[in-house]
Amino acid sequence: MGAKNLQLATFGGGCFWCTEAVFQELKGVEKVESGYSGGNVPGHPTYREICSGLTGHAEVVQITFDTDVISYEDILFIFMTTHDPTTLNKQGADVGTQYRSVIYYHDENQKAIAETVINEVSKLYDHPIVTEVSPLNVFYKAEEYHQDYYRNNKEQGYCNFVIMPKLSKLRKLYGDKLK
Repeated sequence: MGAKNLQLATFGGGCFWCTEAVFQELKGVEKVESGYSGGNVPGHPTYREICSGLTGHAEVVQITFDTDVISYEDILFIFMTTHDPTTLNKQGADVGTQYRSVIYYHDENQKAIAETVINEVSKLYDHPIVTEVSPLNVFYKAEEYHQDYYRNNKEQGYCNFVIMPKLSKLRKLYGDKLK
């Protein structure tokens, strides 16, 4: 097997448990890590600090994917259509700046693709898209109990009532891209 063309993508679309579960289903996605980014407090933040809303960080996922299998553009379309990019600092019952819709780009090419995808996807929504597009400064991996949350806690209420509907939507819209 030859070398893979791996690239990183970093997004925040509400609770990272939901976003992580969506991207773990996709062909070409090698790894998904939950974490924090975009804050203004130095040092590695804790989940409790993030939840206070005072650090400026968002809950994000960092996705390692093989561009020979799935493109950054496809990943962005999936991201923009499996959460609500029109609600400011809110996804469902999760409210606060830590739940903002954000694309942290890793280079200028990703920035350009993000802007193009947002423009195209905006036609699907009745309200303006509020997704932030910013350069990635630093990604802090979240505590271990947040990693693979859905896979490890499928029976938990949040997983059944919040994550499962997102996965159902993913399967309906993007069945051809699933593992």
